[in-house]
Amino acid sequence: MTRDEHARVTHWGTGRGLPASGDATLPALFAAQAHRTPDAVAVTDGGTTLTYAELDRISTDLSRALAGLGVGPETGIGVLLTRSPAVVSVSLGAVRAAGAYVPLDARWPGERLEQVAGVADVRVLVVDEDACTSQWVTETARRVPVVVVDRLGRILRGAPEQQGSPAAVPGAGALAYVMFTSGSTGLPKGVGVTHADVVALTADSAWQGGAADAVLMHSAYVFDASTFEIWAPLLHGGRVVVAPDGVLEAGVLDDAVHEHGVSAVFLTTALFNVIAETDPGAFAGLRLVCAGGELASPDAMQRVAGTAPGVRVLHVYGPTETTTFATRYDVAADLPSGPPPIGRALDGMRLYVLDGSLGPVPPGVVGELYLAGRGVARGYTGLPGLTAARFVADPFDAAGGRMYRTGDLVRWTGDGQIAYVARADNQVKLRGYRIELGEIEGVLACCEGVADSFAVVREDTPGDRRLVAYVVPANGARPSPPTSHGPSAGPCPPTWCPPRSY
Repeated sequence: MTRDEHARVTHWGTGRGLPASGDATLPALFAAQAHRTPDAVAVTDGGTTLTYAELDRISTDLSRALAGLGVGPETGIGVLLTRSPAVVSVSLGAVRAAGAYVPLDARWPGERLEQVAGVADVRVLVVDEDACTSQWVTETARRVPVVVVDRLGRILRGAPEQQGSPAAVPGAGALAYVMFTSGSTGLPKGVGVTHADVVALTADSAWQGGAADAVLMHSAYVFDASTFEIWAPLLHGGRVVVAPDGVLEAGVLDDAVHEHGVSAVFLTTALFNVIAETDPGAFAGLRLVCAGGELASPDAMQRVAGTAPGVRVLHVYGPTETTTFATRYDVAADLPSGPPPIGRALDGMRLYVLDGSLGPVPPGVVGELYLAGRGVARGYTGLPGLTAARFVADPFDAAGGRMYRTGDLVRWTGDGQIAYVARADNQVKLRGYRIELGEIEGVLACCEGVADSFAVVREDTPGDRRLVAYVVPANGARPSPPTSHGPSAGPCPPTWCPPRSY
């Protein structure tokens, strides 16, 4: 590159600065907000509400119970809840006890729950009435304490006789949560996200000016979009509006906006496209709509930007390893033809488009996207080798920081935006979820009668993308379908290993 080109891409790749937050932690920032607005509504699901003072009290009670059960700095706390205000209360209570919450999903097979709990070294489970009778929770209760809470997060049973005094969070670099994503080896990998990472996300200027006054919480708790949905409103004095359980539909979104004053929502691209094509008026009244996770439809984004006045539409991008979002692009009604770019860096982030020798490439040239700055996670819990391979030294940071290698091939556009091109590996995204095809293939290979397997995303009908797997029978045998995420009676390939004990 010429010197001018180098200066240009360096300027493009640097996000706006964030306000100095010192060593601020989530509990400290929430406590300050609760002190300023104790009577303001913090969480509502339509039927009930929690003020900041009430949420403060419920989360404090839970943190003392967790401390009495031995929770201390960065202790893993498994959280298995249906969508309710308790998700917010328990997340806050976990970090107030200096622990790290580990979102779990009741729809996961027992083997996967066991794997995730083992990798994250879960020492305490917090569940609701719906989950406490599951076989996995019943078996796990023989090894670790289980606290049962109601739909607001109040303790029903499982609290110790002797309440503890919660330990102080060691600092902003302490773990806040561990979120699991698909792993190419057949095992899920847990991304360790710190308090500083979450604080940086919530401080971005896009959520200022009232955009986060009321954020709809509808994403699965195990999906990192829940980080934005919980913490952006709480740290801005806004409301978390809990959507009814189930898939968000246009009617539910319309009700949330007009009955509960929702100001902001994040949608996976596939869901955004569906609502935009069937009922774009459902977005009217919102201040901010974020959509991302897959290739966006320019027609759908233009339709919303053009028919819902006053709504700011952002095309967002970001892996779990960089705390939900890393880039954003403001969509206008006169969007250029073709897929919209993924934009520029969030405040405090830095973007690099590099070649195989970690050299910056000029505008228009395809390279791999690396992300640096505030928001880059600590790494993969219990996987130092993989962490070292993906979280690498930042050669452009004199302070010795790190950058995350995304595996996404991108290019700079002429006006300084990042345009997505393709993946550099076998990972795919489907309906907002990252999927390592190797994990699917590894599970199938465990099935009796399977010699080989291959997984791929097909789009036989435009807009209808599906995950399809093929198997090769062994010795002419008819393969038996998998019944879980664990091994069957057949031999297991070396990519699978049993869950760790905890």
